[in-house]
Amino acid sequence: QLVERKNKEILDSISYAKLIQAAMMPTEDYLHEKFKNIAIFYRPKDIVAGDFYWFEESEDLKMIAVADCTGHGVPGAMVSVVCYNALNRSVREYGLTDPGQILDKTKEIILSELSRNDENVKDGMDISLVVFDKNSNEITWSGANNPLWLVTSASREIVEIKADKQPIGVHILSKSFTTHRMKLSTGDVLVLFTDGFADQFGGAYGKKFKSANLKRLISENSAIPMESFEKRLSTTFDEWTGNEE
Repeated sequence: QLVERKNKEILDSISYAKLIQAAMMPTEDYLHEKFKNIAIFYRPKDIVAGDFYWFEESEDLKMIAVADCTGHGVPGAMVSVVCYNALNRSVREYGLTDPGQILDKTKEIILSELSRNDENVKDGMDISLVVFDKNSNEITWSGANNPLWLVTSASREIVEIKADKQPIGVHILSKSFTTHRMKLSTGDVLVLFTDGFADQFGGAYGKKFKSANLKRLISENSAIPMESFEKRLSTTFDEWTGNEE
C-alpha cells in the first residue's frame, strides 16, 4: 500500500508537470493555423519529455524548431525548460533572426544558466531550426547535430543538409553555427526531427527503426495530404514498436 501510494503521488506530480510543459509549447492547432501544410508527430517516451518543438513569429518571419535535450523523463523535461527559455530570449530579448546566430546565443545563455555553481552540469540539446521568410520562398536553417531533410517536389527524393557536429552545450571544439540559405519550390517538404523515431526498437527482431527506413517512409508518403501523412507516421510507429518500450 505504501508503494502504491508513493507511486500515485509521483505519477500525479509528473502528470501535472506535463501540463506545465505542454503550456510552454505551442499547441498543434496553433501551428496548423500558422502553417497551411504541417504534420506533427510528438510521442514522449515518458509522461514528460526531453524533446520539444518551438515556434516564434515576427512581422516578416516564421521560426520553427525541433529539439532533443539530454535525458528522458523529468531530467530531460527540466533541461527542456532551460533550453526553451534560452531560445525565446535569443529572439525576443536579443532580436536575432538568423538561425545560426540564434543557436550561438542560445548556447551562450544555456552555458551561463547551467554553470552558476560547482555542479558542472554538461546538459544541453540537439536542434534543427528553420526560419521562413513570409514574403518569399526563401528559408534559412541551422542545426546542432540534427540535420534538415528536404523532399524535393520534382523527384520526391530527400536531400540532406548536414548539421554542425556539436550540441547546444559543452563541447571540446566549439565554433559558430552555420546558417544555410535555400530557395524552396512549391510542393517541397521540409522535415525537422530528433533521433526518437529512428532509434525506436521494434520489428520482428527488436532492432532500431533506423534513419534509412525513416527516409523511405517520408519519401514515399511526402506527396499525400499532411493529415494523412501524420496518421501514416503514427501507424508505422505503433506497428514497429509492438510490445517494445
